[in-house]
Amino acid sequence: MSNDFLPLQGTDYVEFYVGNAKQAAHFYKTAFGFQSVAYSGPETGDKEKVSYVVRQHKLTFVFTTALNPDDPIAQHTHRHGDGVKVLALRVEDAAAAWRETTARGGKSYMKPTTLSDKCGEVVLSGIHTYGETVHLFVERKNYQGSFMPGFREWRSAYNPSSTGLLYVDHCVGNVGWNQMDPWVRFYEEVMGFRNILSFDDNDISTEYSALMSKVMSNGNGYVKFPINEPAEGKKKSQVEEYLEFYRGEGVQHVALATADIVATVTALRDRGVEFLQVPSSYYDDLLRRVGAIDEDLEPLKQLGILVDRDEEGYLLQIFSKPVEDRPTIFFEIIQRKGAKSFGKGNFKALFEAIEREQSARGNL
Repeated sequence: MSNDFLPLQGTDYVEFYVGNAKQAAHFYKTAFGFQSVAYSGPETGDKEKVSYVVRQHKLTFVFTTALNPDDPIAQHTHRHGDGVKVLALRVEDAAAAWRETTARGGKSYMKPTTLSDKCGEVVLSGIHTYGETVHLFVERKNYQGSFMPGFREWRSAYNPSSTGLLYVDHCVGNVGWNQMDPWVRFYEEVMGFRNILSFDDNDISTEYSALMSKVMSNGNGYVKFPINEPAEGKKKSQVEEYLEFYRGEGVQHVALATADIVATVTALRDRGVEFLQVPSSYYDDLLRRVGAIDEDLEPLKQLGILVDRDEEGYLLQIFSKPVEDRPTIFFEIIQRKGAKSFGKGNFKALFEAIEREQSARGNL
């Protein structure tokens, strides 16, 4: 787009602030099939924190832990539990990205900063978004190393095989009451995104709870950020539960793309990842609802994979249970067969599955 003042090349990485980065990296390698990439810590000159970088195809996660209890990173994990701090976006020009977004009202998190080593240089800049989450703009066209300066290559004797996860499809944020529209405006005005889909409490509700959601997309569609807020219901919604346990706004889930959802979910389940289950009755009239699909119904039913169709095609999706002890962040596994949407037809079945989990926790 000629008028796209913030051309994004996609998600560069997602960084989690966690209580124990070494163990988190091991979990994501074991359960999700990531591979070791890079490490930063006291051995590389950083006395304040450690970070482990893992990757699968175009999907890069960073796990960071403070070494000092007074460090802001330690305070972040104390307040929120393990959670997403950085949604890093790849750009051609990080300085320009910072200038354009801060000129439009974005609150600066990091002025353009150049990091360099023998492998070249990476330029970083950043702005704040909802809660304590930040967007870093990453310019790495002049860098040949494994991740970025300050990190060394992390070689491990333990390298589990991939589960077929490819890249970040979208990233969903939960914001407080009446905060969805202000954050929609932020993405429109500061980052040049547009609202491509909206769901209200008529679309996303059950007998007990509801939420509202708007999907924000950048110009080329490489980066999509749905934003949820609670809506009035008889009982506590999943967004309210998240806000209560996360102690504020933050990333609710990261949707990870696959080209073969049956193989991926089978592998994840075999490695201990737990998924929400919908009643088997969901599948009784599935083909009547969504029309013909390429997949056999039985494996989808066995795994609990949901299907929805829009004007462009269909998608298959499934949601993990929260991956922390606090009922906060979880993951979606998604395979798109042409569909550009987000599974509106599955919201009710999905919500009811989430509410069963909430009820078991005593939080509904």
